Amino acid sequence: MGREHEPMVRRSRLDNGIRVVTESIPGVPSVTIGLWVENGSRHERPDQAGISHFLEHLFFKGTERRSAAQIAEEADSVGAVLNAFTGKEHTCYYAKVLREHLPLAQDLLSDIFLHSVFAPEEIERERSVVLQEILQVEDTPDDYVHDLFALRYWPGHPLSFPVCGTVETVSRFRQEDFQAFVEARYRPDGMIVAAAGDVSHEEILDWVERDFGHLGGHSVNLDGAPPRPTCGVHYVEKPLEQVHLCLGTPGISQTAQERYAGYLLNTALGGGMSSRLFQEIRERRGRAYSVYSFLSSYSDAGYLGIYVGTSPEWVREVVDIILAELERLKHEGLKPEELRRVKNQLKGNLLLGMETSDNRMTRIAKNEIFFGRNVPPSELVASIEATTNDEIIALAERLFDPNAMAVALLGDMRGQPLPTLPGSR
Repeated sequence: MGREHEPMVRRSRLDNGIRVVTESIPGVPSVTIGLWVENGSRHERPDQAGISHFLEHLFFKGTERRSAAQIAEEADSVGAVLNAFTGKEHTCYYAKVLREHLPLAQDLLSDIFLHSVFAPEEIERERSVVLQEILQVEDTPDDYVHDLFALRYWPGHPLSFPVCGTVETVSRFRQEDFQAFVEARYRPDGMIVAAAGDVSHEEILDWVERDFGHLGGHSVNLDGAPPRPTCGVHYVEKPLEQVHLCLGTPGISQTAQERYAGYLLNTALGGGMSSRLFQEIRERRGRAYSVYSFLSSYSDAGYLGIYVGTSPEWVREVVDIILAELERLKHEGLKPEELRRVKNQLKGNLLLGMETSDNRMTRIAKNEIFFGRNVPPSELVASIEATTNDEIIALAERLFDPNAMAVALLGDMRGQPLPTLPGSR
């Protein structure tokens, strides 16, 4: 992608600290706007675990002039997508609409963000929904094992908390807890408004100044120390046909200089059907159906994880395969043809993911959150192309520390030996 075809991204900051970032994409029929708050499960005390996620639900449950049903009906009446998501470090409320319905999307987002009432009866109704969501995760072992891994790899650190919280914490929240949390965390210095699609910067900026310019105050600062990994084998017994395992090593932060080497390393290891682990564990040995690796990256920490669902009798073999591949990457890195393939794969994934206005909105918002600037596609492509095999080897040597690995197992290992890790042998 040449620089002459770079998207038009513009940035502004209001006097109260709200950042506004837009990407104008002429010819796209949709517009996606998002209200981002730099708040997530990382910013909760242990007794608050899950309050950010619960709060995200409540913003759609009635305002001073709209009921929950009216909010849903108005969005559906124009085919809009009106939704939200909560992560470890941020929450986003967004709307995707046809260009002609942008004013309605703006009005809906402003209304739920500024005038939600958190009525006690709605809190009780939604509490049941959130509790069902927590139980659903626990009934979905290939999801639940990731929560178990984080809790044991970064014990006690807020980044290890499940975003949904626990049955115990969610059962205790009251109206005053939500109001106090909004007052402490939903302040303009931690807000980003992002928009992408057939939209101008000026019309988004005018809307934000009109509806949000009066907000004041500052977010409560919290201890932001990064977590420390705890190695070992952690087994949770559950009567399942398969054992679900998540093996992890230290990873990279969102802004780490080695992030492009990390992307390529992860792609080669378990980022698709041609990856090393997929080919060895599934295709050659038939030991699993689902095999993949992933990077969980945050502002100052991260881990590289590997998930496999396999039979109890194959767990040790699967773990040994993973450990052997990690060692091979430390000593050899990637062969030239493999490096070329994963570079093309990564570039394709990144650029194809930018085809929709909602993905573009998310990209420019995260660039603002983590880098404070726009990172154009040409820079991504150039950085991927410039990454060498020596950089990949150096990163693998640093990350794949035998004394900083852990594995979480969920299933029934009775009668089978647990795997061992190099640091515990």
